[in-house]
Amino acid sequence: MYWTLELASKLEDAPWPATKDELIDYAVRSGLPLEVLENLQEIEDEGDIYESIEDIWTGSGISI
Repeated sequence: MYWTLELASKLEDAPWPATKDELIDYAVRSGLPLEVLENLQEIEDEGDIYESIEDIWTGSGISI
């Protein structure tokens, strides 16, 4: 999984808070770049609800 600030910014208007599945649905419906969709699909799904992109980054061990 490789997030850049540009890719993360594509999720600014996502319906936060959201689950992994909700974010994937948003990415598909919004026509976000394939890299965003692939990154979301790589998240380990433990039923977590994410409040923002920062939650995804910290849960993935990625520094902001």
